[in-house]
Amino acid sequence: MTLRQKILNMLFAALAFSQLAFIPQTASAQQYAAPVITGFDVKQVERLSPGSEMVFTLYGTAGADTRISIEGINAQYLLPEIEPGVYVGSYTIRTSDRLSAQSLVTANLRLGNQVATTVLDESLLAGAPWRSRTGSVPTGTAPRIQSFTVAPTSRIEPGSELFFTLMGTPGGRASARLNGMQGKIFLNETTAGKYEGSYTIKARDRITAASRVTANLRLDNKQADTVLRESLVATGAVRPSNVPARICPNCGTVEAINTIEVKGDGSYVGLIGGGLAGVVLGSQIGNGNGRTAAQVLGAVGGALAGREIEKNVRKNTHFEVVTRFESGGTQTVTYPTAPAFKVGDKVRIENNLLVANQ
Repeated sequence: MTLRQKILNMLFAALAFSQLAFIPQTASAQQYAAPVITGFDVKQVERLSPGSEMVFTLYGTAGADTRISIEGINAQYLLPEIEPGVYVGSYTIRTSDRLSAQSLVTANLRLGNQVATTVLDESLLAGAPWRSRTGSVPTGTAPRIQSFTVAPTSRIEPGSELFFTLMGTPGGRASARLNGMQGKIFLNETTAGKYEGSYTIKARDRITAASRVTANLRLDNKQADTVLRESLVATGAVRPSNVPARICPNCGTVEAINTIEVKGDGSYVGLIGGGLAGVVLGSQIGNGNGRTAAQVLGAVGGALAGREIEKNVRKNTHFEVVTRFESGGTQTVTYPTAPAFKVGDKVRIENNLLVANQ
């Protein structure tokens, strides 16, 4: 085998080694904040027969891949994102389907390698009772709602936010439905018996100050309903000093801004260029077989060094902004460039993006 063949073999061996050695770094380059689902609903059908169309609506983190699985149907179905954070899709029942009113429907919202999952909490058939799949033995306890209130907005327009609070039996699942919007929103249990949730008005909504808002609280196979008794728009009344301000569930303060550097990929240019430089240096050492060995070692070492130099040149930087919510939790939002925020800024999170909170 000639010296040239030996050097080329060493270069390609170094290439194979470096490809394997640095795969984990490139795989972790893209990071996402954990996705969330804030609402999941179905437009129920009058009968479960071929040709009937079910329409599903899901609210959650924007820019995700969202799919549903329906018990009795052997496939997953995509819910297209019709506007940021709103996913709507329909399914027409076929003769081969084996559906019942209580068929389990699961939604998965995937962003990067992270997935948020929820289960539909109502039947597919209008008027049919819902059967809970949580808990093996129903307790038989009938849920009760003590109060249902809203932190009214100054005006009804796209982008305005409504914050709802329900007080009732702990351990249930609560939701709210507004006339003029499609679907419903979840009210999460923030403390025992206290359920909170928000909704940002969309351009396509037909919500007014007098829109009817219905809250539902489910516990096992039983449920309680109530209707909001106040306007969605603030009347200008002054809050009594002894009444605490409501917590904004998606408002907080920037707690930290972390700079994350990720090495880029090294190409054949850096690998071969470094290898050739190593050969030149190796040729200056020794003579005879010693010089040949030095050339081969120089080729391998130079190739790896050239690959690393190019990876450093191609490295990319992104920024992680950590927000501390008023409720105590945190969320991280990733930016490809330096964000226009600093530690201590008051912000809120809309559609998985930070917005200055004035």
